Amino acid sequence: MKNISYLKIGQKSLGIATAMLLLTANSCGILKSKKAKPKPGTALAVPVRPKADSALNSLKPYSQVITAKAVTQKGLFMVHKVADKYFFEIPNSLLSKEILLVTRLSKSTPGAGNYGGEEIGAHVIYWEKGPNNKLFLKVSAQISVADSASMISKAVTNSNLDPINASFPIKARSKDSTASVIDVTDFLISENPLLAFDANDKKSYGLTAQMADRSYIESVKSFPINTEIKTIRTYSAIASGMGKPLPATAEAGAVTLEMNNSFVMLPEKPMRKRLYDERVGFFASSFNKYTDDQQKVKSEDFIHRWRLEPKDEDIDKFRRGELVEPKKQIVYYIDPATPKKWRPYLIAGINDWQKAFEQAGFKNAIIGKEWPEGDSTMSLDDARFSVLRYFASPQQNAYGPNLADPRTGEILESHIGWYHNVMSLVHRWYMIQCGAVDPRARKNKFDDQLMGQLIRFVSSHEIGHTLGLRHNMGSSSTVPVEKLRDKAWVEAHGHTPSIMDYARFNYVAQPEDHISEKGLFPRINDYDKWAIQWGYKPVLDQPDAEAEAKILNKITIDSLAHNKRLWFSGEGRDHDPRSQSEDLGDDAIKASNYGIKNLKRIVPQLINWTREEGEDYTELKEMYKEAVGQYTKYAYHVMKSLGGVEVTFKTYDQPGAVYKPTSLVKQKQAIQFFNQEIFTTPKWLVDRNILDKIEPGEGFNDFETLQAGVIASVTSQSRLYRVMMNERDYGKGAYSPREWLNDLKNGIFSELKNGNTIDSYRRTLQKMYVGSIITMYNKHFAYQGSLDNILAGITPTEIILYSNVKPLAYAHLKVLRNDVHGAIPKTKDYDSKIHLEYLQKMLDKILTESPIPGLTY
Repeated sequence: MKNISYLKIGQKSLGIATAMLLLTANSCGILKSKKAKPKPGTALAVPVRPKADSALNSLKPYSQVITAKAVTQKGLFMVHKVADKYFFEIPNSLLSKEILLVTRLSKSTPGAGNYGGEEIGAHVIYWEKGPNNKLFLKVSAQISVADSASMISKAVTNSNLDPINASFPIKARSKDSTASVIDVTDFLISENPLLAFDANDKKSYGLTAQMADRSYIESVKSFPINTEIKTIRTYSAIASGMGKPLPATAEAGAVTLEMNNSFVMLPEKPMRKRLYDERVGFFASSFNKYTDDQQKVKSEDFIHRWRLEPKDEDIDKFRRGELVEPKKQIVYYIDPATPKKWRPYLIAGINDWQKAFEQAGFKNAIIGKEWPEGDSTMSLDDARFSVLRYFASPQQNAYGPNLADPRTGEILESHIGWYHNVMSLVHRWYMIQCGAVDPRARKNKFDDQLMGQLIRFVSSHEIGHTLGLRHNMGSSSTVPVEKLRDKAWVEAHGHTPSIMDYARFNYVAQPEDHISEKGLFPRINDYDKWAIQWGYKPVLDQPDAEAEAKILNKITIDSLAHNKRLWFSGEGRDHDPRSQSEDLGDDAIKASNYGIKNLKRIVPQLINWTREEGEDYTELKEMYKEAVGQYTKYAYHVMKSLGGVEVTFKTYDQPGAVYKPTSLVKQKQAIQFFNQEIFTTPKWLVDRNILDKIEPGEGFNDFETLQAGVIASVTSQSRLYRVMMNERDYGKGAYSPREWLNDLKNGIFSELKNGNTIDSYRRTLQKMYVGSIITMYNKHFAYQGSLDNILAGITPTEIILYSNVKPLAYAHLKVLRNDVHGAIPKTKDYDSKIHLEYLQKMLDKILTESPIPGLTY
């Protein structure tokens, strides 16, 4: 048997090692992440020193410290309140045992930028006896599970010493001498980053020092596995570096917050890990794994999941494939602050996951419940309970974190953040994406049933994150676009295989398709069920996680080979056109064309759909901008095909390449799409009947901003360099950069062939294009040696990139000048003619003057 020691190095989220204790968050369109632990060297490692006795840590009799007037609570820590002092009685049996310390906001000053229920920190701590009758509170920086005979385990231990966060004089011993009594009063209200904001959080919220005269301990409650502390903290407030204004109700520059600290005992028996697999989308934690017989340090990554186990008496049923109930059900409570009419939909979004767990072999594994408001033994801030917290906030957001045991990845609880104004977000999405096909979407205020179903979808998505699932942005790319218009197929199978995708709604469906809500809304689908099965179904009769992983690898290979709908791609891979947010189908060009057809139907109706008697045009402006935003999404979905590279993670057991460039045909179609749909002035979008009501007409409008962004992106040096590399590696099967730019030019300057009139939007577009190519040609830096360039932030790759792109830009500018010169005599329209004369003058100047005298590369 190998001797193994584990050194914790962080958590794997989005394929990257992050903080010690993952608090992942995601939303329906907005990802909100929570800090887990300050980096080494921050204020967390600075000891907080409570007041000491005048005598050097002298012990007193128990009865003199915990007097007859003490109010005592039993629990994780025995808590005594004597007058205005709080004492913890720490049993010896608890020493060195790891405890999860979670800090949340309970209540907040309006406008402070934070909300009651938000998690602001989590750390693993433990108690340890120190010299001179002291008790130390230490922060766990490593977890070691090694055979003491292992030599490498000694090296790991010697390299890592946990910081002492606080030191407490022991005031007394318990009557049987099995516990130590310490005074925690000053510690609980101190500005210790374990219990309150760290320096960076304070800065981001515009807070400075805590005001001692307006800060106090509200309550301390102890339960069997956790102890809860509630404090009121008042901070001086200033305008933050992020430009946030002071809260409107902050009197004399002060912000008052109620904070809750939960000390939660980690499981006595750690759950078995399930090792992470890049092909299945779970959040994960990571360790460096050391063994005496290894020749290379190995990272061991393990997923985040709840502990689901069959009851002992049901093991045989489970083996036979019968559904069984778990030993402990996953329960989510709904905040009593939630409006009653939305509670059933939030609960339905939670319960929808039951069918996914059935694929893993469990029935009734997860359930949503209303909070039992009459139960005084339960607290919303109690870390033993997972709660969907409802925030009275104008922010349009929702997020679903999970809090995991850093030793094993076992999810212990989750507090979902739900912002009231998320309804505004889903309202905009649904009107603009489905208004052409669903009459219910054509009004300012949706019916409760429709809004309830939208809430249900968001609830299911966020619950997925709390179960450990990451985004799967590539899931929708496994669906043929034409199937999204097939009523029978899409209503049966859904428009995306995963609710963890950002696929929103089926904008491809056309009015003549008569597709119902079942084919428009996302749902928990094939990938989600398979991922839950992969992560949660017990693999019986295996000795350890490594043995499990071998079985799961075979299952994964077989599943992916037989069902492409199970493909996982994460949060959006840089250059993979299949892995994008807000897109649909296996062909971004086809899907975008269908989406634009619907936008052409929707935009002319926006004045009617947003009409409210006595109201101004605020709603019209918001929905028009949403329509332009949707149009913009379509453009950038197609953009990713240009210079794109498909990435499909595989093991040695699977055939085929991991990396594959986007086809030549697809890239040429993308340029054609831009020339037809983006660079040709869309008169349907430039609707003066709308624009005259929402903007003064000064400067660029939203459409021109889109064109400028597309021009900059499609002609960027980095994109053209990727095209060059594709041509180098794949020859005639790739899009040559010269052909690429010529195809762009021929579309953007199509009027030059016949001397046609160039409208104002096209003249602006053409200037932007010429300016972008000139910028590409003029991009330079003085090469003064590698060290100087490194210090300047310039990499050797950038030097090569620009030196290769510049000749291409120079040649293209010459061709463009000849085209413009030849078109001027044929152009009759005055404004078009002087525009071309100006471009010729600009091109003559740039081509006759060397941008860098003496340039040799």
